[in-house]
Amino acid sequence: MTTPTEKPGAAGWLALAAAPCFAVMAWITAASPALCLSGPGPLPLDGMTTMYLLMALFHLPPWLRLVSDRRPIPKGDRP
Repeated sequence: MTTPTEKPGAAGWLALAAAPCFAVMAWITAASPALCLSGPGPLPLDGMTTMYLLMALFHLPPWLRLVSDRRPIPKGDRP
């Protein structure tokens, strides 16, 4: 994506926006099953909710890179 000193471009911001958007969509779908026309089941995780959760999970790497780039490295672990 980018280096820690570089500002993210449009693609970088879009990559960072994907995971939270899918997480919100999963939450909305689980909270109101009438939106997806699914019948009541034993779990609130129907097919659409599971799909949105998996998509949010698969779009987490840009966030993980962002967090790992900003974490200070302890003195003993530096090369």
